[in-house]
Amino acid sequence: MNFKVKFTVNDKIFIKDPDSSDVGREIVKKGVDLIYELGFENFNFKKLATEMSTSEATIYRYFENKHRLLLYIINWYWSFLEFLVEYKIQNVSDPKAQLKIIVQLLTHDLPNDLSPMEYNKRYLSQIIITESSKVYLVKEVNEINKNQVFKPYKDLCSKLSEIISSYNPTYNFPRSLSSTLIETSHQQQFFSLYLPKLTDVKEKNDEQFAANYLEDFLFRVLG
Repeated sequence: MNFKVKFTVNDKIFIKDPDSSDVGREIVKKGVDLIYELGFENFNFKKLATEMSTSEATIYRYFENKHRLLLYIINWYWSFLEFLVEYKIQNVSDPKAQLKIIVQLLTHDLPNDLSPMEYNKRYLSQIIITESSKVYLVKEVNEINKNQVFKPYKDLCSKLSEIISSYNPTYNFPRSLSSTLIETSHQQQFFSLYLPKLTDVKEKNDEQFAANYLEDFLFRVLG
């Protein structure tokens, strides 16, 4: 591939669009690096400001809090993944083959055939696995959802549910299965690395385990 990826992120997430300046883009880029290295719980704007050799006040001009920064990162990823799904299946007409491609995308780091990106692809993939549920597993989820900030995730689920229905038009729960596949892909990747006794993984670094499990599960459900 040879393209520059750019998406419009919901403006209710940020105070000032980080994509509008070099400083804003650096906040997101370094934010990805630090959240990956420290974990979201140990990450804060003071540490990010130190990493950037700037002030916390500069960061607060762009994001109200670290939850909003994580929400921005996750939204960007979901938008990118939907684009990537469309790109990878555009010349594939068989719904089963399309679903297999999507399973691979859900269970592996972002592909290496991408052009250079502003964000570290491996870090971004790992943040999705370990941190993405933290943007909606919060007490304020209803209030946050009013601003449609979860739309990229919903759009991805909608796209996946369309393909599921194309494969098996009689299946009654395509959207539920879509979100189950996405969340299960995260859990199984995480468990296979850190809590392998919760899975059937045979080797700790088996990168194909989650894909194999998910594909088996998907097509057994769909028949």
